[in-house]
Amino acid sequence: MTLISYVFYFAVLTVLGLGLAVWMQRVFEARIPALAWVDRIVLRGAGVDPDRQMNWTAYAMAVLAFNLAGFVVLYALLRLQGYLPLNPDGIGAMSPDLAFNTAVSFVTNTNWQAYSGEAQLSYLSQMAGLTVQNFVSAASGMAVGVAVIRGFVGPKDGGLGNFWADMTRATLWILLPLSIALALFLAAQGVPQTLLGAVKATGLEGAEQIIARGPAAAQIAIKQLGTNGGGFFGVNSAHPFENPTIASNMAQCLSILLIPVAFCFLFGAMARDRRQGWAIFAAMGIMLLAGLAVIHFYEVAGNPSLGFGANMEGKEARFGAMLSSLWAASTTAASNGSVNAMHDSFMPLSGMVMMVFMQIGEVIFGGVGSGLYGMLLYCIIAVFLAGLMVGRTPEYLGRKIEAREVTLAVVGFLSMPVGILVVGAFASTLPSALAAIQDPGPHGFSEVLYAYSSATGNNGSAFGGWGASLPWHTTAIGLVMILGRYAMIIPVLAIAGSLSRKTKAEATSGTFPTHGPLFVTLLILTVLILGALTFFPVLALGPIAEETARVAGQSF
Repeated sequence: MTLISYVFYFAVLTVLGLGLAVWMQRVFEARIPALAWVDRIVLRGAGVDPDRQMNWTAYAMAVLAFNLAGFVVLYALLRLQGYLPLNPDGIGAMSPDLAFNTAVSFVTNTNWQAYSGEAQLSYLSQMAGLTVQNFVSAASGMAVGVAVIRGFVGPKDGGLGNFWADMTRATLWILLPLSIALALFLAAQGVPQTLLGAVKATGLEGAEQIIARGPAAAQIAIKQLGTNGGGFFGVNSAHPFENPTIASNMAQCLSILLIPVAFCFLFGAMARDRRQGWAIFAAMGIMLLAGLAVIHFYEVAGNPSLGFGANMEGKEARFGAMLSSLWAASTTAASNGSVNAMHDSFMPLSGMVMMVFMQIGEVIFGGVGSGLYGMLLYCIIAVFLAGLMVGRTPEYLGRKIEAREVTLAVVGFLSMPVGILVVGAFASTLPSALAAIQDPGPHGFSEVLYAYSSATGNNGSAFGGWGASLPWHTTAIGLVMILGRYAMIIPVLAIAGSLSRKTKAEATSGTFPTHGPLFVTLLILTVLILGALTFFPVLALGPIAEETARVAGQSF
């Protein structure tokens, strides 16, 4: 793969994102009569009036209630799977702590996996449990994203839309069609899609081998499109059954970023000013490209202590260093968490970039819906800082940004330091928790830092050497996944509700424009200063110290 391939990848991604944004706007604004008719039948049958507007508190309560119900059902399914059908391999129940961790993980769109899917989950759990949550947790994030857009750009009425209508539309008309198309393509590439049990084979040396299979293609499609990331198999998209070819790899990599990119353009379209969407897209894109450049440089250059050539430790030969670098940057930027290589084996500063992408709140495209509304918190802070510099009351999209909005934005931002620095730091001091660390020294610290950054950022990837299945970590990480998801959703919905009650003012000569290069620069600086620098001290103890030792020729 050459650098021209990177250019082609991002060009295709941008074009697809623009096209999808047009479709998404028509779906969420119910501008397609045939689809709106089906929506109405489905929602009326469920006792929901799709025309009833919700204020921010009602919208938030609907999100929380739906996600709580999903957690209860999934937890019960995981605990009882040994007694339920579609279990040809006779897999027993998950332990209580692991079932809690897994249920929270998939409900919060994190898809953290402290288990191996082919060995610890029945087909029923994979399909009726995890795959269903892959759809509805992603749809929940998309619904919140659209509600927040309405609050920022809509008329002064205090309404953010209807959660049940938004989630239904996201599932039926966006996630489901895209997933069917991608699943068929993956199945054609060789990804299994079967309800038959594992295959027993005899190897060349005469040893018997059990080859796991199952309904993988359908789950893999939605895991990528919904920025879920949880794989059917334990090693995720590094497994040849999940990701057999270069074509399947590129299709999945495009899918990871497709809907988050489309949300940028959807924001501009619904604001009736496409420049606003392009500004946010530019800020996200510049940061992604900068991070990818660092990962690419270090992985292609390789580790001199291991000899010349690219760093291929932990990577699949069929993908090489470049495709592995592209995937690593995309999956950690997009709150996806799937992997096609082992991040534990990347160079220290490559690992640092992945951590930073997660620590700033997964706002470099981020999750479906969640990436945009997370970035809008930074937009609030950026225009507040701009207002301080020019001595004017800050405004965004014609609405005044006051103390309430800034306070709520800071509350949402603080969820990341609390989950990573408070809970993660505590986890690194307990003897029972330290047993999860495989390596001593800075890299061992990076394993803990990466894990809690991933969980709080609702990403789901991990350094493979870290033992995720200890009861302490399954419980603590379950709690920080809840923190990272809902401590962001509630404040941003409150901000949207507050802005939706304000009158929009016309732009004047003194209004700070939020669509040009100056705003893009300010937004990037705000993300880096508030996000990245917050975690610089702990990064210095982990990947930076490891890189310094490597350059000095030391080892731990």
